[in-house]
Amino acid sequence: MIRVLIADDEALMRTGIRLILENADEVRIVAEAQNAHEAVEACRAHPVDVALLDIRMPGDGITAVAEIARHSPRTRAVMLTAFGEEATVTRALRTGAHGYLLKDTGPRDLIDAVRRAAAGEPVLAPQVTRQLVDFRARSGHGRDVATRRIADLTPAERDVLRLLGTGLSNAEIAARLHLSTGTVKAHISSILTRTDCINRVQAAVLAHEAGLLD
Repeated sequence: MIRVLIADDEALMRTGIRLILENADEVRIVAEAQNAHEAVEACRAHPVDVALLDIRMPGDGITAVAEIARHSPRTRAVMLTAFGEEATVTRALRTGAHGYLLKDTGPRDLIDAVRRAAAGEPVLAPQVTRQLVDFRARSGHGRDVATRRIADLTPAERDVLRLLGTGLSNAEIAARLHLSTGTVKAHISSILTRTDCINRVQAAVLAHEAGLLD
């Protein structure tokens, strides 16, 4: 069972997300919140696997990410955004968000994203990833910096990182590269250490920045 928190200051948005997720047998909505404080308290009061957090809700969704990471480290925080504002998403990434979804994400994609987040997979809306990469490039965090960060990766780790950047799961990466899922997990752990990435989402963005998907 995947236990989900929905945090958004718009009641209609919470209702829509809840109705979509209730169609998945293994998903259970354990709490709802309308601001950052309520979201943090809900994660303390309930075992939450995935927290869907509106970035711009009162109290700041990114502040909620930091508090949830501190007090409920098992919870995967996924940001919900309407536009994917570059500076805001960058701040969320540095705080440790596990993913970013646009609010117009389709029902099937939303359910799949929750499943992936619960499994520790990166959840990245392509539009948000592209905007984030472009923003960091304009801010001086371009390809040269990213290339240096992946310089010490082995060829096998580069292959895994490239596929990670496309949003594939461990099992899908393993199938593509004819590896076991255990080997893929080991490569990803090494990639995070070698590139100084907090989580898989940061590694996936780094793959884009370094041009591995071009």
